[in-house]
Amino acid sequence: MSFLRGSQTQKIRHPIGTRKGPLEVPPPTEKDWPKEDEEDHVLVDPYEELDSLPQPYRMINKLVNLLFDQSWEIIEERNALREAESSQIQPTVFPPLGEIQLNKMPNCMAVSQDYVFIGGAKGFTIYNLYNAKQIYAWEKLKVDVTSIWATDLGNEILIAPVDEMGIIRLFYFYKEGLYLVKAINEVDTNACFKGDIKLSLPVYIMKIKPPKPVTGTPFKSPLEVFAKIKDCYGMGSGQNHFIKDSQWEQQAEIFQASYKKYLDGEWEEEPLSTATFYFLLPSCLFAMPTEVKGPTGMTCVLGIHWTRSHNFFLYSLNRTLKDKADPEGVWPCAAPIAVSQLSCSSSYLVLACEDGVLTLWDLAKGFPLGVAALPQGCFCQSIHFLKYFLVHKGQNMYPEGPVKSQTKCVVLCTDASLHLLEASGTQGPTISVLVERPVKHLDKTICAVAPVPALPGMMLIFSKNGSVCLMDVAKREIICAFAPPGAFPLEVPWKPMFAVSPDHPCFLLRGDYSHETESTDNAGIQYSVFYFNFEACPLLENISKNCTIPQRDLDNMAFPQALSLEKRCERFLQKSYRKLEKNPEKEQDPEKEQEHWARLQRYSLLLQRESFKK
Repeated sequence: MSFLRGSQTQKIRHPIGTRKGPLEVPPPTEKDWPKEDEEDHVLVDPYEELDSLPQPYRMINKLVNLLFDQSWEIIEERNALREAESSQIQPTVFPPLGEIQLNKMPNCMAVSQDYVFIGGAKGFTIYNLYNAKQIYAWEKLKVDVTSIWATDLGNEILIAPVDEMGIIRLFYFYKEGLYLVKAINEVDTNACFKGDIKLSLPVYIMKIKPPKPVTGTPFKSPLEVFAKIKDCYGMGSGQNHFIKDSQWEQQAEIFQASYKKYLDGEWEEEPLSTATFYFLLPSCLFAMPTEVKGPTGMTCVLGIHWTRSHNFFLYSLNRTLKDKADPEGVWPCAAPIAVSQLSCSSSYLVLACEDGVLTLWDLAKGFPLGVAALPQGCFCQSIHFLKYFLVHKGQNMYPEGPVKSQTKCVVLCTDASLHLLEASGTQGPTISVLVERPVKHLDKTICAVAPVPALPGMMLIFSKNGSVCLMDVAKREIICAFAPPGAFPLEVPWKPMFAVSPDHPCFLLRGDYSHETESTDNAGIQYSVFYFNFEACPLLENISKNCTIPQRDLDNMAFPQALSLEKRCERFLQKSYRKLEKNPEKEQDPEKEQEHWARLQRYSLLLQRESFKK
């Protein structure tokens, strides 16, 4: 029962905010928004107090709530990912087997035979690969060494460090003795030798400059062109076009009209043009003079391309000295060449253009293995050749004999995706994805890769978060990981400095510190280079010891790419003979059988003649 008495009558309030008059939609501008009249608004629900805030505070409150909801979704997603990663099987992490401690920051490394060459301040030092003992220190420069290169010549090693001034010096290392041969691009040609070793001085061969841009010609007709020209390798070869000045003017007007809105802005400074070059061995691709004869295995052609150039130029090294050097051959590409790579055996060359198209050449045979295109949006960042391997009984192995017209290489793209390029002489090249492009977790972005020559089909993957993993290319899975002892505060993004031994199953990794750590106590920092040995890992013990397939086993296996021409013909004849045995109709017809054998004999003789010609 309730009692209602005059002014003391109780008002029943509903948990709903009511407003006098019809509802109106506020206009889009803030100055025209109606002011809130507190007298006309009855608020009963305490949760609606925030809705009664005046503008712009009500809008700010909504934005804060939206930001909170989005942040909460990210937190839930990360928690779910963390739980998923914890449930997955993480790769086994192996520590280093040795350590080289340095007082100065190492800038570069190289490995050859049983020695480690580390470049740093004012020179470089040489260490033993196994016991980390310092053998020699050459520190006679006023600047730092930025990169170093070493190659094995059997009993001796050639070393080429490059300093900050861009000067290259050639050293000769023999029986733990270091000899300076020459500063290649320095005006002074003083040579320092020790002992009874005598080396011939470098000889200047030729000076090559980038080709000049094509300009207009004063000739008025093609007849006048042919009458005045002296050295002509053929019209339309890509280097001997003759275009009038009026044609260039028309093209310039079309370009200015098409890109006027872009040309009106400020021009950026054009980057410097750099050259990438390779020393190539004799092959069918290069027409050399018959009177020129050299020892087997000596390079005879210099292949070179410049930045933003569409052409790959070929220069003969068997020539007389002269100031101007014209190329003997030109390989034009549809787009500028971005990246190129030559295999260790100098048998294969890859040209990657800026449009994502890769051309693979077989230099030994003299024909292209094919053209392949990366997926849309992928552009080549680096190319790494893999030593050709086969998969036998679930294990990667190297063929004991030479493999012809078969190659595999890994392509790292600018979006951090990793691809495998495989090519064969009889089949077109194929591209498959090894690692997808990271979408959400950018800390796992791949920053560098390196093949491991001592392990068939294995490759090291370096990520920006500091992780180093070993990947099986054939299985597309991570085998194990490597990490130095302790925690190292790395710079983000991480730029690893490493060196993989071409002969031994090991690699070296610099222990990086962040610049903040260096600035706090620069005098007390000890820099380290860690030595990792694959044979010390139980998971890789069998792989490193049994990595070669004998030739006798290859003859009984289905690997035609690893067989010689004679073995292929023999298998072909045996296969044909087995087919005849299984076909009773042909066995009953001796004339057809004899005719078939005659065709096989003629085909065998034809293959044999072609083999002798090669």
